[in-house]
Amino acid sequence: MYNPHDPQLTDALAQVTDPVDIVFCCLGTTRREAGSKAAFIHADYTLVVDTALTGRRLGAQHMLVVSSMGANAHSPFFYNRVKGEMEEALIAQKWPRLTIARPSMLLGDRTTRRVNETLFAPLFRLLPGNWKSIDARDVARAMLAEALAPAQEGVTILTSSQLREKAG
Repeated sequence: MYNPHDPQLTDALAQVTDPVDIVFCCLGTTRREAGSKAAFIHADYTLVVDTALTGRRLGAQHMLVVSSMGANAHSPFFYNRVKGEMEEALIAQKWPRLTIARPSMLLGDRTTRRVNETLFAPLFRLLPGNWKSIDARDVARAMLAEALAPAQEGVTILTSSQLREKAG
């Protein structure tokens, strides 16, 4: 397990040599936890793209990544823009199969307390459709189900509702 705020993670990826078939990347943080915009970009863009490049180098044919519901490279919101830019960078790598999970507010155990999530989690549990919060374990179950499903080439984007459905 690596700390996504550790700049040494990129060096660790370069040392991986065993072949892989599938890459799962669930790295993510907040700007507040990262400490700066640059550190956030490192965790949510650079490390994700580097992980994907490492996977391709090792022969992976399928990449599954956790992004965010509002991901958009042209968003005026920094968080959503970085997530969208990360998605575009992965799409540009021309993966045979790329699955992008776009959950809404993620629920689950955390090592740090996120004030906004603590305040808004009860509300997001009540919202309909894609706005309804989702447990991180359900995102993991859905990604695993997608990885084990018959090959569907190209890019698949899974909304929060679709993630809940696939999680069972």
